[in-house]
Amino acid sequence: MRFIVGYPLNQNDNFICDIINNQEHISEVYFSWPEMPNGRSSLDVSGELTAFERQCKLTDDLKRLTENKIKLNILFNANCYGKDSQSRAFFTRIGNLLDYIASKFGLNSATTSSPLIAKFIKENFDGIDVRASVNMEIGSIEGISYLSEYFDSFYVKRETNRDLPTLLRLRKWCDGNGKQMYLLANSGCLNNCSAHIFHDNLVAHEAEISAMDNGYQFGGICWEYLKAKDNFYNWLSRTNFIRPEDMKLYEELVPAVKLATRTNSAPSRILRSYIDGHYRGSAMELLEPNHSGLFYPRFVENSLIDKSFASHVMSCDKQCEKCTYCADVMRRACIKLDGDPSIKV
Repeated sequence: MRFIVGYPLNQNDNFICDIINNQEHISEVYFSWPEMPNGRSSLDVSGELTAFERQCKLTDDLKRLTENKIKLNILFNANCYGKDSQSRAFFTRIGNLLDYIASKFGLNSATTSSPLIAKFIKENFDGIDVRASVNMEIGSIEGISYLSEYFDSFYVKRETNRDLPTLLRLRKWCDGNGKQMYLLANSGCLNNCSAHIFHDNLVAHEAEISAMDNGYQFGGICWEYLKAKDNFYNWLSRTNFIRPEDMKLYEELVPAVKLATRTNSAPSRILRSYIDGHYRGSAMELLEPNHSGLFYPRFVENSLIDKSFASHVMSCDKQCEKCTYCADVMRRACIKLDGDPSIKV
């Protein structure tokens, strides 16, 4: 299996070196452009680099990747572009940016959540694979077919990761219609999150929102839900991540799998684990978002999750409200570190 990995802002050179050293396992590196809204935080929370320094580092790193023949994917995957969504000036800006990147570094693909951006790229740039973002939550043949004129490939919704019949249907349709599909392996988001669209909209507008005198902060419903005592053992059944050990089950379904590494504190750990096909440690630490802090001093030891877990949940009836299988697997994999003796596993 090959991997599509995210370029993290303000990281040192270690991760770029790891990508280059493992380039035979890398399909693409995806990145966002500074000051362009995207599907992840774009604010410089570390304060380590100025805006100019971040721009210089990004261009230097893209050059290194290109020199090592690693393909690039640019992100236009914000959930909202506000007043710019349909403006001529906005598409002129995108066109100029694509011209610059393609001529200076080369560009293999573009991932977007906007059908209009997809249409613009298809009409004006030959040779760039236009890919539907996972944020579009496409998980059916109908969902793909509605937009097949605009997109060459699709990230299918996170919840399909553990739904083999659906993945097989999508694979067959893509093969018969000249399309390609991909998966996101290590999302920490909750399945069918009813606040996901709202949260993605906030992220898209975070620069202007951060400048306001805000009465509330919103970090995601998942944090509030999971910290409730009664919901702890729901975590495994309410998520959709694919463990490194289970990637072999997907080799015939997709040519590459996306790894979320742009905001994780240890992106090299994620990359190494998925390349090696195993990981010993907290399963949550491989994910974005990482909810480990909510469960301390307990954690779910990835290596203790049943070997048959993935094959079971890929073909089960998904009647989770009637089943305790995932909770039982999680209990067996749960470890308590030294800490409050009143907290039981």
